[in-house]
Amino acid sequence: MKYHFCSSGAFLFIFIILLTICLSIEARTYNPSGKIVGKKPPVSEHTKATLTINSFEKGGDGGGPSKCDGKYHSNNTPIVALSTRWYNNGKRCSNYITIYGNGRSVKAKVVDECDSTKGCNDDIVDASKAVWKALGVKESGSDWGEMKIFWSDA
Repeated sequence: MKYHFCSSGAFLFIFIILLTICLSIEARTYNPSGKIVGKKPPVSEHTKATLTINSFEKGGDGGGPSKCDGKYHSNNTPIVALSTRWYNNGKRCSNYITIYGNGRSVKAKVVDECDSTKGCNDDIVDASKAVWKALGVKESGSDWGEMKIFWSDA
């Protein structure tokens, strides 16, 4: 009978640990106020992200001037906008990140925010054409416009 109790106790212990782990995982959610609720996507040496393309020039699809400096930028310059949480209230403004994709890497300057309260996913690195070209992605290729990458602070 004692052996049965130990097996049940071990099973209960493992079950409680697994339940605790599951309950501690928080998913990113939106509430009606537009605020983002949940944990920040972590930044590590190789943070997973989705690279998208953006125009930072006046009249381009990026909208207004960049949030960091209030200026427009050439698409021939390696620059990015980061999702709201990675943008971190502007703390990454003018800093460089290294983007790894397509077997290559490129350093790009953070100049803008991809606003996650206005539809930008939490895992976006929105990049100029210069970044895409430096990574060797062809405009006619299937990856052009959206591609899985890794990035880190430079």
